[in-house]
Amino acid sequence: MPDTVLDLKGLKCPLPVLKTRKALSRLDAGDSLTVLTTDPMAEIDIPHFCKENGHTLLEAERTDKGHRFLLRKGP
Repeated sequence: MPDTVLDLKGLKCPLPVLKTRKALSRLDAGDSLTVLTTDPMAEIDIPHFCKENGHTLLEAERTDKGHRFLLRKGP
């Protein structure tokens, strides 16, 4: 399945994590999701969310305008 992109730029905590959770719930285990954010707290919140919920954080990078996270949905 091609990578799904979730553009959450402009949203503030806790919306990026809540919308990421919802998007992952619609994917199958093993599918990937790219999350784009501008919220500074996402740098902490998204990795923590993945760890607590069994998802894999494949990549996390700062961009010119925020962050890009690549996640793999867990079982």
